[in-house]
Amino acid sequence: MFKASNYLQVPVIATVVGGQTGRLDDYKAGVESIIRLVPEIPESALEGIDEFGHVEVVFHFHLGSDSDIELEPRSPRGNPEWPATGGLVHRNHRRPARLGVSYPRLLRVEGRDLHVTDLDADDGTPVIDLAPVFREMLPRGPVRQPEWPTDMLKNYWRDARERP
Repeated sequence: MFKASNYLQVPVIATVVGGQTGRLDDYKAGVESIIRLVPEIPESALEGIDEFGHVEVVFHFHLGSDSDIELEPRSPRGNPEWPATGGLVHRNHRRPARLGVSYPRLLRVEGRDLHVTDLDADDGTPVIDLAPVFREMLPRGPVRQPEWPTDMLKNYWRDARERP
């Protein structure tokens, strides 16, 4: 089991309310949820965010556990057709800090609540940070990757209502 020698304490600034449940791998599209600021963050901290179409959300995979961390190479989703890759090549709850990043569409802001769709974090998930998406901060140049992520994620953003 991985044991970190250094830790960084970060605040929880919001919680996901509603939306995804059950740690499901695919069919994440079309699900609405709320990112609700904690009372210690002033509502005014959101002023102007409604002018943006998407937000970047950094969250903690709270349903995972430290005993679930896996850094050694393994096939994604246990599928032997995909190559075994190291734990830092996976984008799931088995990473050392159990952090995830998502880019949901911002539908509207109501007080302390950001209504979003396509947030791939479960109900109750602690949010560590959020920011508006600036085009200028997205990856520059072509994004390069092997074929297996495309194969693995072919149903990831399919509409949740299509779930078998």
